[in-house]
Amino acid sequence: MPAVQPHDSPLVRALFLGAGSIALALGLLGIFLPILPTTPFVLLAAACFARGSTTLHDRLLAHRVAGPIIREWQEHRAMPPGVKPWAFLLMTVSFGASILLMSSPWHRAMLAALAAVLAFFLWRVPVRPPAPPQGGE
Repeated sequence: MPAVQPHDSPLVRALFLGAGSIALALGLLGIFLPILPTTPFVLLAAACFARGSTTLHDRLLAHRVAGPIIREWQEHRAMPPGVKPWAFLLMTVSFGASILLMSSPWHRAMLAALAAVLAFFLWRVPVRPPAPPQGGE
């Protein structure tokens, strides 16, 4: 995939930089808050940084946790095999615990609706086929 160049306009670069920073902050919050998904915000931050700051984009790609996720999405536009079941499991546990802890039926319904929407989008993300075995066996 060809590298994306930063935008020519300093104003647009600043807007991308701001949007990427907000997306990254939301992604970091998503680590701790069950209703905020982490990965989409990190991917959005990477896309914004690619157009706003090559330095921040490169730093995000070099991160030991976020880097492989971003490269996987950029190269294949799909999830690696085996990740989707884990994502569904973690989402079910997270939203299930949150729903059980809520006393208000309105909040329970809201969390259930958010979980359903997130599950639908997760279900639609393609899974990359497994790599063929290497070697001459």
